[in-house]
Amino acid sequence: MDVYEAVDSRRAVRAFSDEPVAREVLERVLAAATRAPSSGNLQPWRVYVVTGEPLAELKRRATARARAGDPGDEREYPMYPAELASRYLDRFASAAAQRYAALGIERDDPARPTKIATLNSEAFGAPVVLFCYLDRTMGPGQWGDVGMYLQTVMLLLRAEGLHSCPQVMWTMYRETVGQIVGADDGLVLFCGVSVGFEKEGVPALRTGRADMTETVSFVGA
Repeated sequence: MDVYEAVDSRRAVRAFSDEPVAREVLERVLAAATRAPSSGNLQPWRVYVVTGEPLAELKRRATARARAGDPGDEREYPMYPAELASRYLDRFASAAAQRYAALGIERDDPARPTKIATLNSEAFGAPVVLFCYLDRTMGPGQWGDVGMYLQTVMLLLRAEGLHSCPQVMWTMYRETVGQIVGADDGLVLFCGVSVGFEKEGVPALRTGRADMTETVSFVGA
């Protein structure tokens, strides 16, 4: 798979099979991802790879919280700005409608928030979740580095025939995650990334993207 194909085929998959992912594949991906860009070569990421019984226990605890209507732990960083311009809100609303319609959750379903939280807390059935932390003393530049690192990881997963789904939702249950992975207080959870093989027979969702002309300007060309 060349890099263009990996980029084009990467999407957030929300239905995984229970087929296990070999540890050597994960090690190969994560070793290669160390070459991701990092300003000053700080490499600020700290990743915990959770699978097997620890992941099953995490899913049980998080799902119990979701079904109980637990609002989650205090946020350590905002998922989105408090105010979004209309163009961003339009993109957000359109993607959300597509995403949850594909999962069979109607917009007017009163149980919608609980159903969404439960699906997320089960990692959509993925057999592996990568939890990415960074030192809480790091600044915006290093958070950008972590984003580039995770994109590198997700593209390498595609090269291995795997899919992924980045989930900031896990920050809602960061204390539960921290108990399972043993992360110390000096680290802040950025997100989880569910990893596995896509479940067959489930409609594939591919959300739209803004036209390049909306986001790119050529200057001097």
